[in-house]
Amino acid sequence: MITAPIAFGRLHVVPITAEFLRAYPDVDVRLVLGDRMFNLLDEHVDLAVRIGELPDSTLVASRVGATRHVVSGSPAYLDRHGRPQQLTDLSGHDIITFDHLTGPGAWKFRMGSSEASVPVRARMTVNTADAAVAAAIAGAGLTRTLCYQLAEHVRRKTLELVLPEFEPVPWPINLVYLQQGRLPLKVRAFLDFVTPRLRARLADTAPLGK
Repeated sequence: MITAPIAFGRLHVVPITAEFLRAYPDVDVRLVLGDRMFNLLDEHVDLAVRIGELPDSTLVASRVGATRHVVSGSPAYLDRHGRPQQLTDLSGHDIITFDHLTGPGAWKFRMGSSEASVPVRARMTVNTADAAVAAAIAGAGLTRTLCYQLAEHVRRKTLELVLPEFEPVPWPINLVYLQQGRLPLKVRAFLDFVTPRLRARLADTAPLGK
């Protein structure tokens, strides 16, 4: 079984898995998408995508890239309410928060070598990244997501990044698996197939808005 976060899996793992199945017609894959943390041992997970710093563990990790925390809004919303230039400007904006990424009351940013916690007013709170992105595109306010979750919308100019100079340190993205002897041949084949392709896709997303 392979697991990945919902949005990341839909955008990146699903298309690569489809390509893998065409290359390996005798192999079947069970792909489970979910934003909770799966226990690889108890839930019999062969390979998982993990986003964020990894705790010390017995897991083997292969880094495939990194992702940034970005703030965005629709051009129409920003034309009406102004483009924030400083963190204090956020107090005058409608905010859409995403349960799994930040709390509804404050967002954390980087200011030089230190961290700043900035109060925000959550006018809408949603439980998926897709909903936060859709609400921002609809002009409901500014939202904060991971950059891969809205990369295509920024390219299409339906969303615009703001305050990029205050972004926190990017989160690493790793493929992880249990260290217990040799990997099964099917898992090794999938790992060898997916790793370079994920790295290429994430490298294409990394410069977004910079």
